[in-house]
Amino acid sequence: MASAGLQFFAFILALLGVFGAITATLLPNWKVNADVGSNIITAITQMQGLWMDCTWYSTGMFSCTLKYSVLSLPVYIQAARTTMVLSCILSALGICISTVGMKCTKLGGDRDTKSYTSFAGGVCFILAGIFELVPTSWYTREIISNFLDPTVPESSKNEPGGAVYIGFISAGLLFIAGVIFCTSCFKKQQGAWIYPTKQQQFPATQQENNAGYNLKDYV
Repeated sequence: MASAGLQFFAFILALLGVFGAITATLLPNWKVNADVGSNIITAITQMQGLWMDCTWYSTGMFSCTLKYSVLSLPVYIQAARTTMVLSCILSALGICISTVGMKCTKLGGDRDTKSYTSFAGGVCFILAGIFELVPTSWYTREIISNFLDPTVPESSKNEPGGAVYIGFISAGLLFIAGVIFCTSCFKKQQGAWIYPTKQQQFPATQQENNAGYNLKDYV
């Protein structure tokens, strides 16, 4: 029951991680203009995402422009697009696989099959977390290096947006969920290796007792 409850907790974390990964991929605020120097009080807020650039005006208007050309984008944005999409696909696949492998479900066949299925789901979550952690870290590094570059004017400096923080949090949730699913599988297999040896001792002792009784009968 404790292992089943732990798997259910990991499944909830994985669901939050999947929603976070999809949200971070679609949000346009991976990068926002920094309020530094003469740029502290501005009438507009510029945001840049993986798929579009948006501008929010103080009047309440909001306009976005899609990034149609892929080759014109920097390398780190192209890599972030690819890895974030892979993270979303792997995390969704992990949800489907782990649902079959969880102890609290009646899917997946016997215990050994559910154990291997649960392990496969955990691997999908770990890979999804890694694929999401890499682009967010790389994107954050580019923002910080650009911010600290003295040759870049203050009007062109940016800081990490909310999508980057959501990406870090969801990557951590997916990684934790994957570790829990994998370790629960190992515990189940270890228990299967230990307990049968204890159960096999009873037939041997019974045979010894039967042999003893037979000798007494002959005496």
